[in-house]
Amino acid sequence: MSRPAQSFDAIILGAGGAGLMCAAVAGQRGRKVLLLDHADAPGKKILISGGGRCNFTNVNAGPQQYLSANPHFMKSALGRYTAADFLALVERHGIAWHEKTLGQLFCDGSARQIVAMLLAECDKGAVTLQLKAPLRDISHADGRFRVKAGDRIHEAPALVIATGGPSIPKLGATGFAYDLARRFGLKVVEPRPALVPLTLGGDQILFRELSGVTTEVVAHAGKASFREAALFTHRGLSGPAILQVSSYWRPGEEVGVDFLPNAVSGWLLAAKRERPRTRLRGFLGTMLPERLATTLVDRLGIDGDLANLPDRKLMHAEAQLGDWRFRPTGTEGFAKAEVTVGGIATAGLSSQTMEARSVPGLYAIGEAVDVTGWLGGYNFQWAWASGWAAGQAL
Repeated sequence: MSRPAQSFDAIILGAGGAGLMCAAVAGQRGRKVLLLDHADAPGKKILISGGGRCNFTNVNAGPQQYLSANPHFMKSALGRYTAADFLALVERHGIAWHEKTLGQLFCDGSARQIVAMLLAECDKGAVTLQLKAPLRDISHADGRFRVKAGDRIHEAPALVIATGGPSIPKLGATGFAYDLARRFGLKVVEPRPALVPLTLGGDQILFRELSGVTTEVVAHAGKASFREAALFTHRGLSGPAILQVSSYWRPGEEVGVDFLPNAVSGWLLAAKRERPRTRLRGFLGTMLPERLATTLVDRLGIDGDLANLPDRKLMHAEAQLGDWRFRPTGTEGFAKAEVTVGGIATAGLSSQTMEARSVPGLYAIGEAVDVTGWLGGYNFQWAWASGWAAGQAL
């Protein structure tokens, strides 16, 4: 005999950052909330973030650090639940934190503190958390959603999609959110890996021999540029600067790298005047890692004492070093991507409440939605802000 359906005010699918926040906010507003996840523990992506210390937000978080087909969509949620709001929550729970470069906030201790904090907030709202609950079926009729998870059936007038995107599949990530959205008639912006290493091939394969070499650069793709570290890998390019531009890069396009972002125009000609007997290779080796300097000089095809190199060749070398062009063969895919660009189209959602315009009671939040932040705590801030917005509306 089948069990009778359990009734809730809202069912939230996915116990990641956005789902936990949404459940806590709605529960504390007096809603009877069920939070479901197929995993054996909540907040798995939180636990591995920031080297285990969770880069939980960024003090600079604003709409300009996000990608979306609609660059205005995220303004409402981010404006109503800010980095300062989440930091206040962290401090209320007595979690010690510190600020790193570029406004990034981390736990002093462990990312587990953030998960524990969110679970405590859910407990405060009497949220029912059901783990190891694979979804068997989801239906919608007469204004109610019916969810079969494991061997149990649940019903609610509101359903929240918070199952994230397909990045980091080893944590159980899938494209489930998109399949479910399409079933309800919502459009999906084609998802692709973001914050992901780029691969090199062809005549640029020799750069792979620099695996492990890192240096500060300005990298750019399209109109976006970032000044941070770049790292050469056995497959191509990585490091914060490259991960950042990967979100803007499209297959077939080039990525430009300024290897000497501190150099002023004419620096090589000035070096020729001041240090004429210095070899180009040796001089570059004072400004860049030696292995990288050697490889770049080899690719430039010039070397020797600066005094013996024509000005036009030095000017050409300076221009190349300031905008070295790589044409990646691809990315390392969703397996290595920190997040996903694309997702459930914002055109079908309310920016105020995250509710689907065509399906009353259906919501989508977090990485499942076509909103993607920069590296450095911005994606968590979108999870908190979108989860809060939906939690206020449930």
